[in-house]
Amino acid sequence: MNIRMLACALGAFALSQSATAAVEVSTFDDLALSPESHFFPKVSTTFTSGAATFNHGFNDWGGDCCHTDWVYSNRTDTTTEGYLNQHSAIAGGGAQGSANYAVANAGAPVATFAAPVTVLGAFFTNSTYAALSMLNGDGFAKRFGGEDGRDADWFMLTVTGLDSVGRHTGSVDFMLADYRYANGADDYIVTDWRWLDLSGLGTVSGLQFALSSSDSGPFGMNTPAYFAMDSLTVAAVPEPEQAALLLAGLALVGAVARRRMA
Repeated sequence: MNIRMLACALGAFALSQSATAAVEVSTFDDLALSPESHFFPKVSTTFTSGAATFNHGFNDWGGDCCHTDWVYSNRTDTTTEGYLNQHSAIAGGGAQGSANYAVANAGAPVATFAAPVTVLGAFFTNSTYAALSMLNGDGFAKRFGGEDGRDADWFMLTVTGLDSVGRHTGSVDFMLADYRYANGADDYIVTDWRWLDLSGLGTVSGLQFALSSSDSGPFGMNTPAYFAMDSLTVAAVPEPEQAALLLAGLALVGAVARRRMA
């Protein structure tokens, strides 16, 4: 094999390895659930879907209460208001026909990865509990917009990237509800699955999720601190050997090109 063929072979192989870096999707459909149910072990633990591992917290305060952080669910109830329907997505099921999806509640929900990844994005929507609370108000939270619809209310999810030692790589905000528009007809509460591009977070070893709301008081948010997520999509970062091979192949291609020009 002459140097030109070798360079082309090395370059093609390295590029193919880079291009086919594993893309993994946390659909939660790889986790078994009975119909109209959700994962809720009465113990603090974790579960894994795709490349991501999710934390689940439990505090035994009696009456099967209470969990924080993540559960996964396939519940489809979009009409029942209140705390007893805290594990349904207002979209009525998972994203893009998926049965299962994840629901996070307060606490400190995180997703971690066994090796560094680039996060491409995920689908997000409101839980039924939060959506109907914002739409109608309840015993703890106000109706968004107020009685005349003019209150500048909002409900926001912030996704923050974490590197291998927990430092922030960046953050992306997603408005789950926004009533700050000059034209009230533009105000909205998210009731469908919407894709959020997270590629700007760079290479991460984990993701941290936090909620904030205009409806807050001395004890924190009044808006129910829930959101739903599906199809968290990540791409593996190429191994150092692959990156070195890519550089070697490209260097050889460059050398061949210079010789031909000479």
